[in-house]
Amino acid sequence: MSNEMEQLRKQTDDVNLEILKLINRRAELIQQIGQLKTKQSMKRFDPVREREMLDKIKENNNGPFQNATLEHIFKEIFKASLELQEDDHSKALLVSRKKKPENTVVDLKGEKVGDGTASYVFGPCAVESYEQVAAVAESIKSKGLKLLRGGAFKPRTSPYDFQGLGVEGLQILKRVADEYDLAVISEIVNPAHIEEAADYIDVIQIGARNMQNFELLKAAGDSNKPVLLKRGLSATISEFINAAEYIMSRGNGNIILCERGIRTYEKATRNTLDISAVPILKQETHLPVMVDVTHSTGRRDLLLPTAKAALAIGADGVMAEVHPDPAVALSDSAQQMDIPTFDSFFEEIKGLENRLK
Repeated sequence: MSNEMEQLRKQTDDVNLEILKLINRRAELIQQIGQLKTKQSMKRFDPVREREMLDKIKENNNGPFQNATLEHIFKEIFKASLELQEDDHSKALLVSRKKKPENTVVDLKGEKVGDGTASYVFGPCAVESYEQVAAVAESIKSKGLKLLRGGAFKPRTSPYDFQGLGVEGLQILKRVADEYDLAVISEIVNPAHIEEAADYIDVIQIGARNMQNFELLKAAGDSNKPVLLKRGLSATISEFINAAEYIMSRGNGNIILCERGIRTYEKATRNTLDISAVPILKQETHLPVMVDVTHSTGRRDLLLPTAKAALAIGADGVMAEVHPDPAVALSDSAQQMDIPTFDSFFEEIKGLENRLK
């Protein structure tokens, strides 16, 4: 009896090894299929193909396992195979941390974003005049900060809203930045404008509405300017990462990701700040991650607590809007800080930053 048991156990061990060999062989085939799907831009999951395979397995089942049991077992194998394809895809991405384990640090005229210290980007929603931008720049400079934002090209939901001053706005930003020794971040919406804007700005911002403007992403990737890429209004994290890949695949690795809230059913805020995206992006990519607390909330009273949350969860920096007189701002007046509010905001933020060290 004991000898018979040992023989059966040995046969079982042998079968286990055969199954292991076949499962790994199947995994190799699935990886090859995944590579072909990537080249042909095909979806990795094919429910019709999965159903065909399960039906064929059940047709050839002679027991003792029931069909339902086999279907459960093979579904788990299929699921593991799909995850293997996705893992291969993430390993292949240039922005992936699996491709580059160490953090990317982006140098913006001496301000190093992603080096472990928080960076801050402040400025008006839209450039309206030299005096307006200079007033904000003076406050930024007095705090020892380096990065100035301002919109010259403004993609707006309504065609009748203020669209920005265009090149004139860029010229104002450049003049102010030179006077106060600041680096300029401004949104570009048209690939044709990138070369023209290069003389005026230090960082190309690609806004939420253009996150999947692939020609713009390619043009930004072809430039030698750092890029601040904002997450789209309804973009998944995977789509966001792949948008960054478009830029890096063209040779430009100086990319800063910016979480700016996503559209949900909630109406209490302008958007819903997906704060969990910050650690996910930092785990999945090697790029620095900032949080725009202005566009994510749309509420002046929520800028401070959301900025604190961003730093506490590991963001590399915070972006927010400041205007000398928000009440008369030509765009987004309800969400911009005036300068006294900005002063107290920054004092609180620096206090938190010191406690987090």
